[in-house]
Amino acid sequence: MNDTIVAIATAQAQGAISIIRVSGEDAINIVNPLFKEKDLTKIKSHTINYGHIIYKNEIIDEVLLSVMKAPKTYTKEDVIEINTHGSAAVVKKIIEILLILGCRLAEPGEFTKRAFLNGRIDLTQSEGVMDIIKSDTEYTRKMAINQLSGKVSSLIIELRDKIVSLISNIEVNIDYPEYEDIEVVTVDKIKQEVHEMLDKLNKIVKLSEDGKIIKDGIKTVILGKPNVGKSSLLNALLEEEKAIVTDIKGTTRDIVEGNIIVGGIKLNLIDTAGVRKSDDLIEKIGIEKSLNLINEADLILLMLDASEQLSDEDKFLIEKTKNKKRIVIMNKTDLKIKNSYNEKTIKISIKNNNGIDNIKDEIKKIFNVEEIINKNITIFTSARQIALLKSAIKSLKEVQKGVEKNKEIDMIEIDLKLAWEYLGDIIGANYSEELIDNLFSRFCLGK
Repeated sequence: MNDTIVAIATAQAQGAISIIRVSGEDAINIVNPLFKEKDLTKIKSHTINYGHIIYKNEIIDEVLLSVMKAPKTYTKEDVIEINTHGSAAVVKKIIEILLILGCRLAEPGEFTKRAFLNGRIDLTQSEGVMDIIKSDTEYTRKMAINQLSGKVSSLIIELRDKIVSLISNIEVNIDYPEYEDIEVVTVDKIKQEVHEMLDKLNKIVKLSEDGKIIKDGIKTVILGKPNVGKSSLLNALLEEEKAIVTDIKGTTRDIVEGNIIVGGIKLNLIDTAGVRKSDDLIEKIGIEKSLNLINEADLILLMLDASEQLSDEDKFLIEKTKNKKRIVIMNKTDLKIKNSYNEKTIKISIKNNNGIDNIKDEIKKIFNVEEIINKNITIFTSARQIALLKSAIKSLKEVQKGVEKNKEIDMIEIDLKLAWEYLGDIIGANYSEELIDNLFSRFCLGK
């Protein structure tokens, strides 16, 4: 990290302005000869300066140049940001000149990687940076800000401190049993504190799994027998004629997809072929795809026909989806009701545009959206973080088993240390170069 890096920090498209970011110990010295109006080594930090980028007596562009001196910068290094006109030719020329003068082109995510390695942010905050860049709904924005602010990290630090306290007392008890004024770590104390930690972690994992789904988009499969209104529901939710709708059974033979924002939640909608017995080869392939999607879905919208009795296909799908998150929807309530299904359903009439909002409200309830967002609960939104939380939970459960089976205290301590290490991995207290390179390679260039 001794070299100085450069990259465009704004979208690589024509616009009013573009920003070129330079970071490193030589950032100011490299840019200084190009900015003739002022000596950048002598101006105050965190100032914006008007002037021109001039190279070999040629004016390259009129710019605003920000100077930010270490350590109070994004990377904790000297940082220069050059605000140019939003021309690809201008940006390319200035970056070419900076490379000639000694900069290196930054790798994807390298500015944030330096912020992490220099101790300005931890690993969860780094992931929060990427999440906020990619956020496309109000909910995902709020979740990313919560992570970026350090609230997620604070929870991990608090839990690790509790574990360290237990470990420290165990070791003192083992090594210095003759001291009477030390706190004796009893089985009851370990049991109580581990129970409290597990209770908190289990709740967080549950909310985090829902939060991750909300962040990535809820894979929502519309399922049902032919002519129950699946394609009509897709069109109603999308508010466009995406899927072909006819009275002919088997019209939808392959999946039809669309994306919408419902109440601030991104739904990845998939309309499927109606499930029935069929001798048509193409339709059979579509039906097989429909059934395979059940296992992949985050949510099933199972549609029944209110104007008909439950069919064998209906009963099959009800049984097939019973262990999935699902909403059972009774369509065609504008007709005479004949369906005797008596479990919880949402009754709608797509023809009369009735009940669609009730489906949206139910989705928000199922995925704890109000609890996740409005109560500002700490959640983790990456698969990496959730996997490590589950590993920590597993180790703490081993501690519980050890206590119940009266294992030696030093054996119990091993599992406590494992839980402490897994939690440390979440915030980057322990990390490998391979992990860091992989994580930051997913970032955009210039961030």
